[in-house]
Amino acid sequence: MKLYYATGTCSLSPHIVALEAGIALDIERVDIFKQPHVTGAGRDFTKVNPNGYVPVLELDDGTLLTEGAAIVQYLADLKPEAKLAPAADTRERYQLQSWLNFVATELHKMYSPWLFHPEYGTQAQEVARGKIAERLDHVERHLEGSGPWLMGATFTVADAYLFTIVGWSGYAKVDLSAFPRLRAYMERVGARPKVRAAMQAEGMKLAA
Repeated sequence: MKLYYATGTCSLSPHIVALEAGIALDIERVDIFKQPHVTGAGRDFTKVNPNGYVPVLELDDGTLLTEGAAIVQYLADLKPEAKLAPAADTRERYQLQSWLNFVATELHKMYSPWLFHPEYGTQAQEVARGKIAERLDHVERHLEGSGPWLMGATFTVADAYLFTIVGWSGYAKVDLSAFPRLRAYMERVGARPKVRAAMQAEGMKLAA
């Protein structure tokens, strides 16, 4: 299988999941600063994903999967013994999907595009940061009664996704000082060997 990624984007999440599950992946970088976006092999990326964004997972038979929340569940289900997602049709699986949807809609799409495009203006960005703070407070309160991971004792695909998105906070000037449990959580995730390996493979700076 092949994962199309771009450094510093949400494609880090399925990359982490694949490594945590022990799934071998080829990776191909997409240059998102060129128009149209171009893959490492020089291919017009819109021929891979007409929407033009990563991640995309190309299966061995050529099938293409898009949308990170779907990709991470697919990868987790390939290796159920890794316990990165609860079994299908269980209450816990729906709880996992609830977290994936929360991260996707309430965090991911507040960080990006609003905080990555200065043309939206300072006022819009400050509104976005305020909304993000409200959502991060929800995570903070959840971690007080759960842990060390979102689903309790087991690291799951939801943790890979949350870590990826909250990891944009420094660049996006989102202040995490009011969220000590979340900061400790980010350190725990960031210390995992497979997380560090995925970040390094994508050319990202590792925490000391």
